[in-house]
Amino acid sequence: MSNFYAHSSDSTDRADWQLLSEHLSSVGRLAEQNAAFFDGKSLAQVAGLLHDLGKYTDEFQRRLSGDYGKVDHSTWGARIACERYGPLGKLLAYGIAGHHAGLANGREPGERTALNDRLRAQLPTLLPVWRDELLLPTEGSLTPPASFQVSQGRSQFQLAFLGRMIFSCLVDADFLDTEAYYHKIEQRKALRGGAQPSLIELRAQLDAYLATFSPNSVVNSLRAQILTVVRSRATLAPGLFSLTVPTGGGKTLASLAFALDHAITHGLRRVIFVIPFTSIVEQNAAVFRQALGDLGTAVLEHHSAFVDDKSQARESREKIKLAMENWDAPIVVTTAVQFFESLFAARPSACRKLHNISSSVVVLDEAQTLPLKLLRPCVSALAELALNYKVSAVLCTATQPALQAPEFVGGLQNVRELAPEPSRLFAALKRVHVRHVGLLSDDALAGQLAERDQVLCIVNNRRHARALYEAIAEHPGARHLTTLMCAKHRSQVLAEVRLLLKAGKPCRLVATSLIEAGVDVDFPAVLRAEAGLDSIAQAAGRCNREGKRAPADSAVMIFATENLDWAPPPELKQFAQAAREVLRLHGDDPLGLGAIERYFRLLYWQKGPQELDAHNLLGQIEDGKLDGLPFEMLATKFRMIDSVQMPVIIAFDQDAQSALRELEFAEGCASIARRLQPYLVQVPRQAYEALRQAGAIQAVGEKRYGEQFMALVNPDLYHPCFGLHWDNPAFISSERLCW
Repeated sequence: MSNFYAHSSDSTDRADWQLLSEHLSSVGRLAEQNAAFFDGKSLAQVAGLLHDLGKYTDEFQRRLSGDYGKVDHSTWGARIACERYGPLGKLLAYGIAGHHAGLANGREPGERTALNDRLRAQLPTLLPVWRDELLLPTEGSLTPPASFQVSQGRSQFQLAFLGRMIFSCLVDADFLDTEAYYHKIEQRKALRGGAQPSLIELRAQLDAYLATFSPNSVVNSLRAQILTVVRSRATLAPGLFSLTVPTGGGKTLASLAFALDHAITHGLRRVIFVIPFTSIVEQNAAVFRQALGDLGTAVLEHHSAFVDDKSQARESREKIKLAMENWDAPIVVTTAVQFFESLFAARPSACRKLHNISSSVVVLDEAQTLPLKLLRPCVSALAELALNYKVSAVLCTATQPALQAPEFVGGLQNVRELAPEPSRLFAALKRVHVRHVGLLSDDALAGQLAERDQVLCIVNNRRHARALYEAIAEHPGARHLTTLMCAKHRSQVLAEVRLLLKAGKPCRLVATSLIEAGVDVDFPAVLRAEAGLDSIAQAAGRCNREGKRAPADSAVMIFATENLDWAPPPELKQFAQAAREVLRLHGDDPLGLGAIERYFRLLYWQKGPQELDAHNLLGQIEDGKLDGLPFEMLATKFRMIDSVQMPVIIAFDQDAQSALRELEFAEGCASIARRLQPYLVQVPRQAYEALRQAGAIQAVGEKRYGEQFMALVNPDLYHPCFGLHWDNPAFISSERLCW
């Protein structure tokens, strides 16, 4: 056979089949370009050249013609990498062998065969012609990235991180080249890059927007001062930063302005906002699009709104474009779940985006919300991105977690504060009086709400919120807010709340902690069920937000609930216990910097280093050494949310109904999926299965999309005050029901 092919078409003369040498060279070149931003070009190029080496076999070439069954075409490249390039070749072998199925463990088998077992497996005979068609670097010439810095005690973690980054460069390059062949289009990367505005253009648009603001109040003057000082520090050398600004201090736009200034100054490529909850992703993305005007299309929202149904055919899965994005956009707004789980992922689709994190500004909004059980792995990942991947990371929050070394084991070093004199800012923006009011029964709590015309009450689970709302429903201005309502419904309720507050009319709002996620409301009084001090600070941000009342007249009242049915889950109890201790010690200023620092130190001390890496992920990486890196184990164990939530679409209004009708006949669904995001309610899997078995939810466009789009077809189960509801409360009683 004179020609060897990588991909085939329906043509019998093979005139348009893709030559294997061309595919390998192209993927090598694209992978090299992907890795240029962290000096990993030579490693990525070799991975690209070797990834499909096993296609140089008679068996695979016969498979392309339909004359042979499945052929392992990935392992040969991994084997040659190990033989030719030693330890670095072994690191590349993980990604080469896993470029279709995903990264495997080195020694321990999981769902995937362990790499070492694959390297020993019997393979089809590799035809020697590959040596004539591929130009590989000589043995011993492969070196780590020139700028790579090794941290004491973290070398295996760093190697695993590098291996996953090279894997990202490879799988993205392979996808782009294969897509270009099959769709007969230019590289999508080039197409998208040409259409995107530059960071300089985006900054100019932001500057024009910010110029429309007037410092017409004390709070707005402080916001303007914060913005000016934060932007002045954009010339600082890339690395780790904190932005410690009280709630309501304007950190959203200040962080965007800093990120654009800093990226332009230092030649970084993009800005990535990492946000704890989907609702804030949508909210902040909307703020950015408004600020950027006509250039708002440069903002990419990426969060897992719909299920990635792996049982569906490849063609069906590819229709959900959001799950396949490679983050090749100037501004990315994503969730902490998406960001951090990708950094520890093993699947090609999840890892594909990782190389585009390098040479970026990463703004970690509400940094204190990172789950304690994974805190040390998350901190290690941030430190590694800053150290070896040219990332500037900004920890942005009003309640800065104590993550810096040496207080935090394996903590961050050389973190520079961007805000001007945070302690002065917190004193100047002190707008509330916080106190603990003790134990309250449900009747007493309802009485507190009844005796105030305008009051917000935040509780720790949705069942409590509903029961409390029902107790005050007959009072003027009673409103209820829960994530059992779709986002469109919640937006309507919040619009009503703002109108009532502005008009000075009665407004009694009962909500779960979703209201704390940057929602712009301004109540004269807030009641908050016991929670962590960070949650209390967020609740306080909904009280006297604009500083128009004296702090003494703006009460934030913390209460313990008497009803055991509303008891918080165990992890919240520990947060509340730490907060209770800090409130006792810092009663005069429980939201000051000293109190917040004491709270996080106390919380981390109570947990201990082991509980901050509950699965001992870092220890298992170091123990495994290069020969046994546990890639698949990491992906399996690194889960930021324990309870699986499933999306149900609510046909809430005509727009939702229209989108669902279009979905039945549309050829592609990416744009429709975006339109449907505001109409989703996330429910526990148990409730989801019960609704499906009862016929209350049904798949839309099932032949095309499987069960990707499950819509509520029983309108009796969606209430105008409660949202999605059912008679059996057990469905929603087991998990932490704030989000």
